[in-house]
This record gives sequence, C-alpha cells and structure tokens, in this order.
Amino acid sequence: MPQAEEVIEELQSLWLSNYPDFPFKYRFLDDAIAGFYEEYQRLLSLTQLFSGIAIAIGCLGLYGLVLFMAEQRTKEIGIRKVLGASVQQLLTLFSGEFIKLVLIAFALAAPLAYFLMKQWLENFVYRINIGATVFIGCLLITLLLVIATVGYRSTRAALANPVNSLRNE
Repeated sequence: MPQAEEVIEELQSLWLSNYPDFPFKYRFLDDAIAGFYEEYQRLLSLTQLFSGIAIAIGCLGLYGLVLFMAEQRTKEIGIRKVLGASVQQLLTLFSGEFIKLVLIAFALAAPLAYFLMKQWLENFVYRINIGATVFIGCLLITLLLVIATVGYRSTRAALANPVNSLRNE
C-alpha cells in the first residue's frame, strides 16, 4: 500500500494545481463494488424478514379459515363419520379444496414472478437463469405448508366424536 499512498498524494497535488476550487475526492473501485453488494445484502435481509412475516401471517389466516370451515361443517363431518368415512377421506376432503386454490394461485403468480425476476436479474453482469426447478420447489414448499396447516386442524375435526356434533339435531 505504500505505492498507493504515493500515487494518491501525487494525484492530489496534480488535482489541486489544476482545479484548486474543487476538493480532491477519491474512492477505490473495490470499495465501491463492496458497497454495492452491501446494499443488496441489506435488501436480501429485509426481503427474508418480510417474507417470513408474510408466510407466518398467511399460515395464521389459513388456519383461521380451516377453523371456520370445520366449525361450519361440523354436522357434515359428523354425518360422514357415522356413514363410515375414514379420517383419511375427511382430510382429503378438506385438503383438496385448499390444494386447488394453491394451484390456481400458483398458475397466476408464477408467470408474473418469472417476468419480474428476469427483469431484475438483467441488471447484473453475472447472472443466473431462473428455471422451472425454482418454481417447482416453491410450489412444493407451499403445498407442504398448506397440508401441514390444514392437516392439523382437519385431523382434530375428523377425530372428534360425531355424537357431539349431531347431538343438537
């Protein structure tokens, strides 16, 4: 670095002799690039934080919706159990509706996400290509979250005693 300091001092003296009214400011390119990537690292951290919050809120909303549906369909579940429906069939009944909704949402959101990600990645010199595997992985993770959220409450509703739900009839 002694050579760099000598070069900077010489550049500063040349600058001040030619442009005495303007201050001499300099910055190394590697520092500028590091600052650029620090900005993207902060953006990544914020994106991860807010994505986690959004997923938690979505799961809570989904759980509330399943809770509401189970409460509304208590008599139906009781009748199905009395007529011989298994817990597996009742879980399939509840989960199937939500899986269809997730697939419809994915079909609408995936092309938009692909387009936006492709536009954002165009700003980088070294970039990756977004393939179908990223979207398939996201779909599988989303389906697992939906199945876990719906499955928990649906199992409790399916295992409930049908006598309690049909007692008021």
